[in-house]
Amino acid sequence: MPAVIRLDKITKVYKVGVEEIRALDGVDLDVGQNEYVAVMGTSGSGKSTLMNILGCLDRPTSGVYELDGQVTTQMGAASLARVRNECIGFVFQSFELMPRLTALKNVELPLIYSRDGWWNRRKRAKAALQNVGLHDRIKHRPNQLSGGQKQRVAIARALVANPAILLADEPTGNLDSATSVEILALFEELHRRGQTIIMVTHEADVAKHAKRIIRMRDGRIVSDLPIEKDVLYHVSPIENATPGENGNGKHTNVDVMPTATAAQSETLV
Repeated sequence: MPAVIRLDKITKVYKVGVEEIRALDGVDLDVGQNEYVAVMGTSGSGKSTLMNILGCLDRPTSGVYELDGQVTTQMGAASLARVRNECIGFVFQSFELMPRLTALKNVELPLIYSRDGWWNRRKRAKAALQNVGLHDRIKHRPNQLSGGQKQRVAIARALVANPAILLADEPTGNLDSATSVEILALFEELHRRGQTIIMVTHEADVAKHAKRIIRMRDGRIVSDLPIEKDVLYHVSPIENATPGENGNGKHTNVDVMPTATAAQSETLV
């Protein structure tokens, strides 16, 4: 399986006064085409910094990041902007839709800045909305849509340029449990169609839908396992795990790494 993402000894160091904080500390990672990966970790583990590096929203302090055959760490600002536009689809927890634009216009936005997509952007945006089941909502503005529909518009926008990877940052964080199940089912369908997906989450019942689980701690990858070998394999999925819900129908955040079995302990070290 060819690698879409290759990280080699990636570090990210922030200076706070005289103190240095190593948000990423020598991260090596390969992600192949059509993989569905969940990145987990507690607050401060480095997962959000890793997402920013993968999305070309931030530059590493050292190391090499290769995306779809392009070494991004050697690119200037204009080239990185083009990579973000053409190679990466972003899905955020808070949707990030333009409130005055219709669903169709929101999905068209990335193509306006694309080198080869601007001329047929309406046709492609309609097709993207059709693919996420919103063909009958193309003229609706965000305030006329439910939370799940807003996230579907955001997913359509992320996919409209046919990106090499889809980056999802806590994509169900603002959704109730029933809507979360629908969005995760859509992700699984996109994976079956061949889309490479990397999802950052600290919710075990969400991460379990991925096929590969990467765990981070103190800026390092401490575990990288197929879902069948990860401890999450023995956790009830979101649609069956009512104890994980709070009084508002939200699923509970899981910030503590589950205890590994004896056979897995060596892998986590």
